[in-house]
This record gives sequence, structure tokens and C-alpha cells, in this order.
Amino acid sequence: MSGLVCCLLGPTASGKSRLALDCAGGLPVEIVSIDSAQVYRGLDIGTAKPSRAERDRVPHHLIDLIDPDAAYSAGQFRQDALRAIEEILARRRIPLLVGGTMLYYRALAMGLDVLPRADPALRAAIDAEAARRGWPSLHEELGRVDPESARRVGPHDAQRIQRALEVWRATGQPLSRLHGTAIAPPPFVLKTFAIVPQDRALLHERIAKRFDAMLEAGLVEELAGLRERHRLAADMPSMRCVGYRQAWDYLQGRCDRATMRDKAIAATRQLAKRQFTWLRSFRGIAPIVPEQPAPLLEALRVSAADNREDSPQASSQ
Repeated sequence: MSGLVCCLLGPTASGKSRLALDCAGGLPVEIVSIDSAQVYRGLDIGTAKPSRAERDRVPHHLIDLIDPDAAYSAGQFRQDALRAIEEILARRRIPLLVGGTMLYYRALAMGLDVLPRADPALRAAIDAEAARRGWPSLHEELGRVDPESARRVGPHDAQRIQRALEVWRATGQPLSRLHGTAIAPPPFVLKTFAIVPQDRALLHERIAKRFDAMLEAGLVEELAGLRERHRLAADMPSMRCVGYRQAWDYLQGRCDRATMRDKAIAATRQLAKRQFTWLRSFRGIAPIVPEQPAPLLEALRVSAADNREDSPQASSQ
């Protein structure tokens, strides 16, 4: 596997999915999702999953892989993404990676960090502390021992706080310091573009409008149906996704609908903030605006040309 593969990153609600679909028109593009929430079957509305019509128009990969009571990791994503890209290239088509799960992008572009395995005893101990003290308190502790990791996660991001503290307690080393001890990068050239909105107020407005549209489309009802069909718990990765976590609390009677809406919008803004932090840490990413897609289109055309040159027919001529 070789050649040029294109990627489009961006914070939530920045318009990357629409731009990718627009750029795919007229080109033999297949989209590979970089979204840790869209892997779950049934989580459609709250993940802004592409519609069936959009997927019929442009093939999508790494969507609807598992049920919401299962788990999915960055390591699994890397394996699945490499396989999908290889298969797309073998069909003489153009892979376009699109999404906002920056940890997944990092795993693909830079390899996987060599980190200690999960320790069930440590995790149970951390969970017990969180039950007594609350995750914000553990987030403060993380800020003292690993400030860089703490800046990347929110005070209620139980999964990532737990993992960072687990690594610290198991090794005595901050998780952020262990980043970079990675396996080999992917076997192709990755040209990455990113939508980085300069007007944060406009992005916040888009976030609010999009969540209101999700509520109107039946997000709460979707979650209620998932809870009937699957044995779900609030601490499962799927149910910690922004929007679903707040809708869960609403269905449990812990808040009213207006409070649920406000909390979900605030959490989405925090997610966007973390995505901006990730983007600033990556090197060699070309900024792009949806109104001027020429650089991405040109890269896709180069990718198509590279693929044709690598074809058996081209090699025999």
C-alpha cells in the first residue's frame, strides 16, 4: 500500500462532512469515518451520522460497526482504517478520511503509543474514588500529576481521566510523557487538511442550532429505544457520547428538558475546545475553509493520479 491519502479534520459542527461530500462529487471517492461515536449502530441522530441517501451517493466506511453495549478502541480503529484504505486503493478509488476524533487520527498518522495494559484492580479503585469524590475532583488530581493530559480532557470525561490516572499510578509516568513511543506510521503519504473556524461565536451558534435540530429529529426518543433494545449503562463508552450522556440524565429524571439542552450544548462546546487543542498539537496540517475547497480537491485529484500510476495496467505499459 502506497501513494497519497487525504484527510479532513475539524471540530464538531464545523462543516467537514458537508465539505467532504461536496468534494467527492465527480470523483471516485470513498469516505473513511474518523468518528468514535458513529461506530455504534443505532446512534444516528446524536452523532450526525450521514443519511442513507448520502451513503448511497458516496460510500462510507467505519460506520455502524458495533452495538452500543460494546467497546471500540483507537487500536481497533487503526487496524480497521488501514484495511479499509487498502481495499479502497485496490479498487482504484480515492480514500478520504473525515472526522473529529483526534485520538483516532493520531493513532493512524503517528502510530500507537506503547502504554501499559489496563489494570482492573486500579480501575476499580479509581471508580470507587470517583463515586466518593466525583470525577471533577479526580480531574484536579490529574492536573497536578499530568497537566498536559488534564488540559485535553474535561472534568467529567470519566473514561479518559480514569485511563490517565491509571497510567500514572501504574508507571509513575504521566500519560502525556509516554505519548510518542509509537509504532510505525502508516504505509502511505497522508495529506491532512483541517477546518479551523476563526469565529468561535459562530461555531457556538452552529452547535446550538444543530443540537436543537437533533432534539427536533427525536434524539431523546432514539435513546429511549436503544435502552429498550440493549442492556445499556450510563458509564458505557457509547452512552458517554456528548448529547446521549445528557439525554440519559433527562430520561432518568435528573434534569428537565431545558437543562438537558443547555448541558449538552455546553458539553459540545467543550468537545470543540478539546478538538482545537489537539489540532494545534499536530504538525503539517493545512488549514482550509469550506468556501474555498480547491486545495483539498487538488489533493484528491493527485491521489487519483497516483493510484492510476500504481495500477497493474499502468505498470505494464
